[in-house]
Amino acid sequence: QVQLVESGGGLVQAGGSLRLSCAASGTITGINIMGWYRQAPGKQRDLVASITSGGTTTYADSVKGRFTISRDNAKNTMYLQMNSLKPEDTAVYYCNFNWAYWGKGTLVTVSS
Repeated sequence: QVQLVESGGGLVQAGGSLRLSCAASGTITGINIMGWYRQAPGKQRDLVASITSGGTTTYADSVKGRFTISRDNAKNTMYLQMNSLKPEDTAVYYCNFNWAYWGKGTLVTVSS
């Protein structure tokens, strides 16, 4: 079992920045992948970015160049640095572990 707790969401003006954190606990061993997903009202949950335990990253086209995913394996924590935020980035952001476990989400609201 893996438990995930997100933090760092909030209200920010367009052009601003936020840093999300995801703290993982439980059985975390070996090669794994963590990711950030987001779900806007009335829309499906989509991948924002992912990072393997070895540091390989992927990004959705919509966030490339603006968001940076990272992780600290010693602390079992993943981060998402979000810069140049746009109103369309408004969503609940969820942390995921190995495509199996989800956090409860943290709301990011970007005002225009």
